[in-house]
Amino acid sequence: MPLIAIAVAALAIGFEQLVQWKYGPMGLIAFAALTIGIKAKNTTISGIGAVILVMLLAQSG
Repeated sequence: MPLIAIAVAALAIGFEQLVQWKYGPMGLIAFAALTIGIKAKNTTISGIGAVILVMLLAQSG
């Protein structure tokens, strides 16, 4: 079980670094808002983070 938790944490950190590298500080803020909103079960914050990420993805495409 601890090995799975470490692997999931490593993947999350890797994804976070990828978002920050590709989309800059705004991507990091959006990813953090999405993560915090999901963990806190707050749909407003997670929705804001998701919308910002979608806007960043649409802008680069």
